[in-house]
Amino acid sequence: MRIGELASRTGVSVRSLRYYEEQGLLTSVRSPSGQRHYAEDGVERVMFIQRLYAAGLSSRTIAELLPCRDAPSEENSDAALERMEQERDRLSEHIADLIRTRDALDGVMATARAYRESLRAPLAG
Repeated sequence: MRIGELASRTGVSVRSLRYYEEQGLLTSVRSPSGQRHYAEDGVERVMFIQRLYAAGLSSRTIAELLPCRDAPSEENSDAALERMEQERDRLSEHIADLIRTRDALDGVMATARAYRESLRAPLAG
């Protein structure tokens, strides 16, 4: 199938599909006229890539996980699980950082509200 059909069937833009190829996540065969042609399993592969992106993974990490799909084995599966655990730990730390930042902002906002109320107090008396 050509790139436009793959884009249509997966809901992914042609530009994204080209990016996936640049990153080594997706392959195509070129026709004599230079058009990209994808195998039927390209639809499933693109959907898998989309799920990994939705899980917060980078194209680099996705490339590390694809051997588990392309050449299923216990070794590849273990490697993929270990890599996903690393990403989960990274995301958990990022979430903890965001919570600390939000809490700091809450403190600044409380101080600002208290200051604003102190400005009103002399006017009320």
